[in-house]
Amino acid sequence: MTIHESVIITSPEWMRRFVAARRAEGRRIAFVPTMGYLHEGHLSLVEKASELADCVIVSIFVNPMQFGPNEDLDRYPRDLDGDLQKLSGYPVQAVFCPAATDLYPAGFQTSIHVERVSAPLCGAARPGHFTGVATIVLKLFNILRPDIAVFGLKDYQQFQVIRTMVKDLDVPVEIVGCEIVRETDGLARSSRNVFLTPDQRAAAVILHRTLEDAATWISTGRLVRASEVELFLSERIAAEPQARIDYVSCRDAASLEAIDVLDSPVVLAVAVFFGRTRLIDNRVISV
Repeated sequence: MTIHESVIITSPEWMRRFVAARRAEGRRIAFVPTMGYLHEGHLSLVEKASELADCVIVSIFVNPMQFGPNEDLDRYPRDLDGDLQKLSGYPVQAVFCPAATDLYPAGFQTSIHVERVSAPLCGAARPGHFTGVATIVLKLFNILRPDIAVFGLKDYQQFQVIRTMVKDLDVPVEIVGCEIVRETDGLARSSRNVFLTPDQRAAAVILHRTLEDAATWISTGRLVRASEVELFLSERIAAEPQARIDYVSCRDAASLEAIDVLDSPVVLAVAVFFGRTRLIDNRVISV
């Protein structure tokens, strides 16, 4: 592994000066926003960013604005030293680690709400979540002014929210999505996987297996309506005693609007609790 020296930046103004200097050198800037506790999924985004630009910046910031009052902000895993060590194997020029008070100073009162694409799925289950996501991402874009921003497609709705925001507000950044990185048994990599007990971890593979089975049934014509797909997903996942369904849904892949007949690309999206740990997964299918 090649060890790379990254500049650790904590203030927005310092970050702006760093970016201005890189632009003066003619650098192309790719940005990977994260909440830390990095795993292979995050690192695949960093690797993609390094293929697309010659200056890669990663942010590590657990955004309080996207957590509800009864959610796991305090419990969310953090390991800054471990994150920096993992990033040392990649050509990252800077790591932005601001404090919450730097991004949300006293008197902060502005938010960004992306209307329709935020409403279903995690938006319905976690009111205000995507307002927090859109607000922090736009703030980071305004600080860094990247040419490219790279996001993982495990958070599929988040990706669509950000892509819609960028289009609607004429933000001059290219949004790139990267495929889900999975464990060998198919479980999507997630920072929250660390909270699973061994039994819950073994049970959680039901998500990927069920999504793949549903994709097969759709491709062979055994499922032709969204309601049939949702019933299939619900019955299969509910058969796992460790699983408690938050939602299962089959929606238009681009707009996330409800559909009836499967006659255009769709996304199968699930959110399921294993104990106190909420996991999400999805599968996009061209039909």
